[in-house]
Formats: sequence, structure tokens, C-alpha cells
Amino acid sequence: METRVALIGIVVEDAVSIEKMNALLHQYGAYIIGRMGVPYQKRGINIISVAMDAPGDIISALSGKLGMLPGISTKTIYSKISSTTGDTVL
Repeated sequence: METRVALIGIVVEDAVSIEKMNALLHQYGAYIIGRMGVPYQKRGINIISVAMDAPGDIISALSGKLGMLPGISTKTIYSKISSTTGDTVL
């Protein structure tokens, strides 16, 4: 199965969905390499980056589910290298 390394950027503008967001991240924990959160108190938001190594559909599913939560925005970027071949994905 081909996996990709990806980074999901998350901006939390409303704390109402934090519990659901953390539950989703826990659910996909087997694919998460690491995560870093930065509170930006001046604007009252939190910025979180989640690094993953997973099949593309898993990454898309998590990003989509997170982005549907109220007060949360996401953007995903993918590495061009696949895990099965080591080749660049076009």
C-alpha cells in the first residue's frame, strides 16, 4: 500500500470543537508522526501542525473531518515522494 508524508495545518478559531478535534487526532493516531501546537494569544487562535505518514485517502479523510468542525480550518500539503517505490508522485 502506498503511503505519503503530509502536513495538515489546522487553525482553531473557536474552542467549541477542540474536544472533537482531539478525538479525531486520537482516532488517526497510528498514522501521525508528530504534532505541534502554537497558541497565538494576540489573535485568540491556536495553530497546529500534524505530520502524517498514511495512504492518501486516510490523510484526506482526517483533513476533511477536521475542516468540517465549527471554528476549525485546515489545509494539507503532501510530499512528492511515495513510500512503495521511493519515486516522485506526479
